[in-house]
Amino acid sequence: MEVKIGFFLLFMISFISFSKPSLSSVTSGGIDYWCNKTPNPKTCKYMMEQNHKSSFLLPKSKTEFRKMALQLAMERALKAQSHNKWLGSKCRNEREKAAWADCLKLYQDTIIQLNQTLDANTKSTDFDAQTWLSTSLTNLETCRVGFVELGVPYNVLPLMSNNVSKLISNTLALNNVSSSFEVPETYKDGFPSWVKPGDRKLLQTSSIITPNLVVAQDGSGNFRTIKEALDAAEKRSGSGRFVILVKRGVYGENLDIGNKLKNIMLVGDGLRYTIITGSRSVGGGSTTFNSATVAVTGEGFIARGITFRNTAGPQNHQAVALRSGSDLSVYYLCSFEGYQDTLYVHSQRQFYRECYIYGTVDFIFGNAAVVLQNCMIYARRPMDAQKNVVTAQGRTDPNQNTGISIHNSRVMAAPDLKPVLSSFKTYLGRPWKEYSRTVFMQTYLDTLVDPAGWLEWDGNFALNTLFYGEYKNIGPASSTTGRVNWLGYRVITSATEASKFTVANFLAGRSWLPATGVPFTSGL
Repeated sequence: MEVKIGFFLLFMISFISFSKPSLSSVTSGGIDYWCNKTPNPKTCKYMMEQNHKSSFLLPKSKTEFRKMALQLAMERALKAQSHNKWLGSKCRNEREKAAWADCLKLYQDTIIQLNQTLDANTKSTDFDAQTWLSTSLTNLETCRVGFVELGVPYNVLPLMSNNVSKLISNTLALNNVSSSFEVPETYKDGFPSWVKPGDRKLLQTSSIITPNLVVAQDGSGNFRTIKEALDAAEKRSGSGRFVILVKRGVYGENLDIGNKLKNIMLVGDGLRYTIITGSRSVGGGSTTFNSATVAVTGEGFIARGITFRNTAGPQNHQAVALRSGSDLSVYYLCSFEGYQDTLYVHSQRQFYRECYIYGTVDFIFGNAAVVLQNCMIYARRPMDAQKNVVTAQGRTDPNQNTGISIHNSRVMAAPDLKPVLSSFKTYLGRPWKEYSRTVFMQTYLDTLVDPAGWLEWDGNFALNTLFYGEYKNIGPASSTTGRVNWLGYRVITSATEASKFTVANFLAGRSWLPATGVPFTSGL
């Protein structure tokens, strides 16, 4: 596809990195000291100088400096977003417009995340801040990836390394809590704690739910489509838990449950009966990000008893069934069906319990802090000459507190793969980004998994910087004797190390999951 370089250069100009600045003597006193503690000291020094030319106060502590760095990242993000807005008219075709629209949305979300981190009224922990900063960085990387999917020439790519990303990376390093997963929490009724008692009751299958709204295709509810119910929910007063019951039926809808829709719960009649389906794909002209049948960014989202499906098929490549960037979100007794890129665990903290995930290439992917517990993971038949890969985790910064943890689950062949099992190889994961982090713990690995276990992405890329771990897995393919010998791969033998990737520590789950009512195992 022909790409007009001029447009992309124009797009990148708003993000272009500075070149060889001369720092003032004001900066060289105390700011050098603080900036030298960050991964991008030159960007830090230059931007601090530019922003504080008139009244420059040197920070007295790391906390003060971190706040200054955060404010700087926010100012640059706002500036980039204002540049973004007028670039829409420069788009030459639908694909360019699709990538631009994603960036607009992603920068907007980054501004929300940074605001939340800066807001003194937000009762947040360092762990919360690390999650929101990790999400901010993921958003900007997702924006970049959308343009790469358009086929931007290689010589334009270096211009996409923008200062906002570098500034957020600096704040992540200053705030770093990712090396210690031990988060003090409470634990109640077998649930991780971010789940409030009312939500617990809603999720227990035996409880009778009184919904706020009912969706039914036969006209027996408040609305016939889920979108109409979500539109009504957005107009509600308050932001407490809002339950939408979606009665049995196949709903052909593409849904975007945005930031304004907090604490929404979608309850289906069961994953066999309530199905939300779409067919957007990269092959069909969408970005991966925008191919999702259902996309969620509203905080505290819960789904129970629903199938999320993308029917684009393997020939259309990336085609997402669900994309979640919802912090403190829960998916219980749900199914996710697609081929390449089925479940996009994009960002934030997420928990999946007793779910079914079907796919072929990289079918659980993204950069959330996510635990999948007691789930059934099914590899399907891919296209000829393709390999199946269960996970492709996208951590780009060593200080992001993100990763994919698969606990007490099963990795199996779907019915269409079983008869041709010898023709296709299946792997547990491959490194989509440099600091890719994935663990499989106490999980059943069936014969489909290749003895090497893990697959390269591109030659030696990320093999030394990734973190791939296996802990006490069982089943025919669980032996680690034939596994890859990469520097970043390890067989975890210590329960202490494995516990870093449990619900309690990896998700700070004891503080929010109990309220959702989803049963969970806090530790190993």
